[in-house]
Amino acid sequence: MEAVAATTMSIAMIAAFVLVAVGVRLVLRPEHRKQGGLMVVAGLVILANVLVWTLEF
Repeated sequence: MEAVAATTMSIAMIAAFVLVAVGVRLVLRPEHRKQGGLMVVAGLVILANVLVWTLEF
């Protein structure tokens, strides 16, 4: 994998982990439950995209 692609995938993974972590934290608060759920879903979508692009079949 090229350096730029590897860097992009690394940044995407960091963003996905941060989104999921902060989203779970917000889900536990009743006033921000919907926003937290959306953040968790966004993090999982980014994770799935990285897996699709890095796994070769």
